[in-house]
Amino acid sequence: MRRLQAVISEEVRRADNYELEDWPRFHWSAETIPAPLAVVRDRQTCLIRHMETLGFNLQQESVLQTLTADVLKSSEIEGEKLDAAQVRSSIARRLGIDIGALKAADRSVEGVVEMMLDATSHFDQSLTAKRLFDWHAALFPTGRSGMIAV
Repeated sequence: MRRLQAVISEEVRRADNYELEDWPRFHWSAETIPAPLAVVRDRQTCLIRHMETLGFNLQQESVLQTLTADVLKSSEIEGEKLDAAQVRSSIARRLGIDIGALKAADRSVEGVVEMMLDATSHFDQSLTAKRLFDWHAALFPTGRSGMIAV
């Protein structure tokens, strides 16, 4: 991981992608990326092996925590602050994970969770116009964002 961080320039670590001077043109060296990527892949394999040794409930909890953090952080990047308990509840309900009393989730939370679960569970599928419009409908079920038509 340290080698991967060394490959990433200081500028990239400080800025979001869209803030980079050459956005959206990315530049990288094909010679320097494979080695740190292999290290990351090895660590990923170790993590997967550790996860397999955990009991089913701990695996579910780990998945729930990771997906909740993904949804919250992704929304935060877009300037949206979602209620963590609502996000966790929505994800748990959709994955069939029993977490006790579920907190009701707002429609906006449900839409973001629906989109993120589709994106993460079907990452190997093409991003078609239909799929993109389905995500759009999940995020904006009325076709509007406040007073603005989207």
